[in-house]
Amino acid sequence: MAPSGLLVTGASFAAFRGMHWGLQLLPTPRSAQDCWKWRNICVSLVHSLLTGAGALLGLSLYPQMAADPIHSHPPWALVLVAVSVGYFLADGADMLWNQTLGQAWELLCHHLVVVSCLSTAVLSGHYVGFSMMSLLLELNSSCLHLRKLLLLSRQAPSLAFSVASWATLASLALFRLVPLGWMSLWLVRKRHQVPPPLVVLGGTGLVTVGAMSIVLGVRILVNDVLRSRPCSPLSGHKEPRDTRTYCDGESVTGDDFALSLKN
Repeated sequence: MAPSGLLVTGASFAAFRGMHWGLQLLPTPRSAQDCWKWRNICVSLVHSLLTGAGALLGLSLYPQMAADPIHSHPPWALVLVAVSVGYFLADGADMLWNQTLGQAWELLCHHLVVVSCLSTAVLSGHYVGFSMMSLLLELNSSCLHLRKLLLLSRQAPSLAFSVASWATLASLALFRLVPLGWMSLWLVRKRHQVPPPLVVLGGTGLVTVGAMSIVLGVRILVNDVLRSRPCSPLSGHKEPRDTRTYCDGESVTGDDFALSLKN
């Protein structure tokens, strides 16, 4: 299914790039601190909701994909994986267009690893179940994007931001760390059935995304929970309303990498 998979990937790339450009024609909230980042995160949220919900529904309706992640999958599952590849390519292009390489290199490396892994399924027609399992991470990404949009809208601290933060931490454990652990265990157990280059590629992807996920969870836990009690401002010093400052002087708005992780 390589030709049709590539066609779906190309169509997905064009659709998400079209969304990036189309959102420029729409007004952004006046409270948004960064109009480009707001538009970029909105597109990322659409992708996360689409692929995350699709992966969860697909694995629920077709559990054979988890039992046999290499060969067993319905045709639409491969389409969903190809759509995700197109999104990551489009998001990488959007970052390169609007940011310097120094600003975007962390996420570009992340996207490169993810595209390399998912493209294996698109080009070969195998390992689609494994790729669908990885798309469960997008359920956590949707919470991350909502949290980021609230930050960009200067809605922190607020009840909505607190709910988004706890939802992010809960979904990180359930839909990010658990699938990553399952995939790592499966790869170790089935390494003799997988070509060595794919073992290396998959292992590299799992280690990269796993490490970034742990850093992500720690940063959110520290910034949103452990330091959630604001300190009294110094005499004569007024704190800006859009920045939550903690006892060590760190603000939520500086947590850019943790809030921008996309997988």
